[in-house]
Amino acid sequence: MGLSSGFAICVVLLALAGPAAGQEIRPTLDKIKETGIVQLGYRATSRPFSFLGSDGQPAGFSIDLCLQVAGAIRESLKLPGLKVAWVAVTPADRIVQLVKGTIDLECGSTTITFGRMEQVAFSHMISVDGGSLLATADSGISTVKDLAGKRVGVIPHTTTEKALAGTSFQGTVIPVAEHGEGLRGLEEGRLDAYASDRILLAGLLATARNPAKLRLSGESFSYEPYGLMMRRGDNAFQAQVNRTLSRLYRSGLVQIYERWFGPFATASPLVKALYLLHSWPD
Repeated sequence: MGLSSGFAICVVLLALAGPAAGQEIRPTLDKIKETGIVQLGYRATSRPFSFLGSDGQPAGFSIDLCLQVAGAIRESLKLPGLKVAWVAVTPADRIVQLVKGTIDLECGSTTITFGRMEQVAFSHMISVDGGSLLATADSGISTVKDLAGKRVGVIPHTTTEKALAGTSFQGTVIPVAEHGEGLRGLEEGRLDAYASDRILLAGLLATARNPAKLRLSGESFSYEPYGLMMRRGDNAFQAQVNRTLSRLYRSGLVQIYERWFGPFATASPLVKALYLLHSWPD
């Protein structure tokens, strides 16, 4: 997953200090050229898109895409010593960290919405998913209709929370801060179900202490198009990111995709169409 040997990568697990309040953020490519550093935001438990691996390094599909972007920036700006600073972000602070300049690009599992576009910009779509449920096997939960009287973990202010509220949901919402907390709530008996995007829930199930005690619902109750998140109004940087993704979608994506999702041949027609439609020409 690494870039060329001359491309140093430093991992920053604590958020870097952002610019002072009111200070203008420079165009991202100018900032990167002056500092020799591109600051990338990652999520700790959004497997298989963005998470901390067993070696303590950020890993996942979105992480690999962002490394491709960093490599393209290294070449276009002629910065052989470009460093990557990884900065941990959460659903609660990812937009704030981006807007204030602590990170340049968020490499996570963020859904593209018009509401978020009022604050930030997005790359091409990188994946598509849908809201679903991971429940304890003993709960008898298979769909949203089974949630009456049940305790359901949800990350506040997410598209999952909004979509679940628009269903026939009649359970009790238990706020959680991150996906890892949702899994622990299931394993420790504090939750009957955890609601999030289905691919992320499958990633949590794969890391559970006893997967046999959990059940992943086959139902999807929302549409979740993912993109890499960046600052608004920075057209040059957005073009750099999207050019990199389009080139990758035309050639080179399959190896990265299969590393995290299995054979590309078995991907849904919707996923294959996503990459075809975003393979824009130079």
